[in-house]
Amino acid sequence: MSNSYNPSNPTRTEIDTLPGPVLLNFGTDWCGHCQAAQAGIATAVAEHPSLRHIKLEDGKARPLGRSFGVKLWPTLVYLRDGHEVGRLVRPTSATAVRQLLLQAEPEGGSE
Repeated sequence: MSNSYNPSNPTRTEIDTLPGPVLLNFGTDWCGHCQAAQAGIATAVAEHPSLRHIKLEDGKARPLGRSFGVKLWPTLVYLRDGHEVGRLVRPTSATAVRQLLLQAEPEGGSE
């Protein structure tokens, strides 16, 4: 998992065509809430090796975050085959992130 948010965001079309489970993590490196959530997010993501985790720098003039309705950081958007299946705003623990990932798993199995 990268420690920095990627300043060059993919397009919404590129995100919508990603196969399988994807966790979008919108935020910024300087955001205190993002820094505080980092360890919990990393812990939960490490438990799901097939999950693609993409850290995306967000802010004004960032159309990808706006297309997902991001208003607070960090915002986690969980996608499966390009469709949103769960969302978590300002997670405070690995447990909260785990719950997001578990609630969005397909019925009858895990990733």
